[in-house]
Amino acid sequence: MSLPEELLELAAATAREAGRMLVDKRPAGGPDVVQTKSSPTDVVTQMDRAAEALIIERIRAARPDDAFLGEEGGEHGGGSGVRWVIDPIDGTVNYLYDLPDWAVSIAAEVDGEAVAGAVEMPRRGESYTASRGGGALLHTASGTRELRVTERVPLAQALVATGFGYDAVRRAAQARVLTGVLPAVRDIRRGGSCCVDLCSLAAGRLDAYYERGVQAWDIAAGALIVQEAGGRVEGLHGAAPGPELTMAAGPGTFEALHDLLAPLDPLTD
Repeated sequence: MSLPEELLELAAATAREAGRMLVDKRPAGGPDVVQTKSSPTDVVTQMDRAAEALIIERIRAARPDDAFLGEEGGEHGGGSGVRWVIDPIDGTVNYLYDLPDWAVSIAAEVDGEAVAGAVEMPRRGESYTASRGGGALLHTASGTRELRVTERVPLAQALVATGFGYDAVRRAAQARVLTGVLPAVRDIRRGGSCCVDLCSLAAGRLDAYYERGVQAWDIAAGALIVQEAGGRVEGLHGAAPGPELTMAAGPGTFEALHDLLAPLDPLTD
């Protein structure tokens, strides 16, 4: 078994376990909010922290020398050259309100490049996995299928997903950009989870995605899944995807999305 395959196996098993725990232990009245982060609407629940602790514990037991970057726990160094990038609940507000579009996201990087990624969606009954050069797969109770993005979809026929930040000033800027996007596309979807959107794109359920403000843990696994499904994930003008802007789509559609967004000044709040 190659190192990416080994890392993927561990990521997928750990994501499944964390997903089961999050479903089984979710309080009947909803989880308590532990604190807010960037704004009063940007919440952390006790289950975010419990899930991240479980993930790190399981991975450390198997690979004690690896590094970690987690949304809730920050960065922890290691000497192996492998770093795990973890979002214990991507879509915490959905989880808080008992909406189904949330996920556990775990990616493994080797020397800074993502080589394995697993996204677990317990409420959908779906598990997404990818390894660098090994393709992307969707696993459900009915079987496993290879993922492939849609290609060369004209923007007027494209279903485009996006998301919004928690800061009021940024939301106003994102609304301004959206007014330039919406007339040019088939429709917009706002699901509330970056990695769910990216996996939906990889599965051909969306044609494109863009968002300002996403972090490494939001996109590490999902971006690899999109890339292994034949899509592009980048920032504006060839920049790396990240907080400034992340765009994803299949060939042909990506270029059209980029050219639509560029003159709308999406990097300005």
